Amino acid sequence: MDIFDAMRERRSIRGFTDEPVSQALMEEVLAAANMAPSSMNTQPWHFHVLTGEVLENVRRGNSERMLAGVEPSREIMAHGAYEGVHRERQVDIAKKLFAAMGIARDDKEMRQDWVMRGFRQFDAPVSVVVTYDKALDDHGPIAIFDAGAAVYGMVLAAWAKGLGAVINGQGIMQSPVVRECAEIPEDQVILTCVALGWPDQEFAANGVKSSRRDTVENCSFQGFEDGEGRRIRSQAAE
Repeated sequence: MDIFDAMRERRSIRGFTDEPVSQALMEEVLAAANMAPSSMNTQPWHFHVLTGEVLENVRRGNSERMLAGVEPSREIMAHGAYEGVHRERQVDIAKKLFAAMGIARDDKEMRQDWVMRGFRQFDAPVSVVVTYDKALDDHGPIAIFDAGAAVYGMVLAAWAKGLGAVINGQGIMQSPVVRECAEIPEDQVILTCVALGWPDQEFAANGVKSSRRDTVENCSFQGFEDGEGRRIRSQAAE
């Protein structure tokens, strides 16, 4: 698959078939993700690939603690409630997903079920728990930035192989459970997880693609010349 096609066509997949994903295929996907650039070649990321009983234990512990009212326990700073345009974008994708799934605004039971799917990592056959080296915490957020690049490489590589994925912070909301079940070393910080598997083509939410701004809204070009030799500061400014 052409890289531009993969980037344009990729979307988050939240419904999966029961078909297992082989270790060999995951190794191929993660080898591609491992090629991501990083600050000073530090390569701070680690991928803990879970399936079977180990993943079920994570799902169960994560869900039970959330249902019991245990406060979320993530190892990175929480973003808190979004406001302004960021909240608008969050609401937009939620409306699209709920509409696709037929979840009414006042249907508390169905909304709760949707939330719990996230805590179960959308019942995907594989979960990749992404961590980074704790020793780099004192160097600011650069390690998280680098790990994000590797995660994007992972989901693109998965898409190119016919797999679906969704980056899912809900799946590690109870990080102590994840750390224990996945035997994650203490010198690593749990960042997020990626739910991954073969897309269920009958799952309505899988057809939802979030909207994106045009580049005229978020890109500034300076010092370039157009085809007529006329200098332009920014398309967005015109």
